[in-house]
Amino acid sequence: MSDSNRILVVDDEERIRRLIKMYLEREDFVVEEAENGVEALEKALENDYDCILLDIMMPEMDGIEVCEKLREEKNTPIIMLTAKGEESNRVQGFEVGADDYIVKPFSPREVVLRVKAVLRRTGQTNVKQTSMQTNNLIVLQHLSI
Repeated sequence: MSDSNRILVVDDEERIRRLIKMYLEREDFVVEEAENGVEALEKALENDYDCILLDIMMPEMDGIEVCEKLREEKNTPIIMLTAKGEESNRVQGFEVGADDYIVKPFSPREVVLRVKAVLRRTGQTNVKQTSMQTNNLIVLQHLSI
């Protein structure tokens, strides 16, 4: 499990955290949870996560403030996961440092794929992907070229 990517899932709704955790763990991610912004910020500053899924509307400290404070210290990839889908909300999320933005309701499979995409772009991935080159053949997990 030491090669697995560590993900922090932050949402004040337990059922959403559990659902995302279940899908991510199926893909061999190690998932930790936080239920509010203060807990999320503490965990994110104390630990090194490969990606953080962060709700905006939470008690104690909202996701925008968590993202701003975290960006002062770390460059951990952050995906906003929120019911606030207006353009102004998305723009604000990106302006404070989010790497991606997913609007609720969401597809858990899409969340997993977006996490993998962000990890690939940031070079922090340990996602299982085999790449062999033999006689001009490139073989990836679901693709041969």
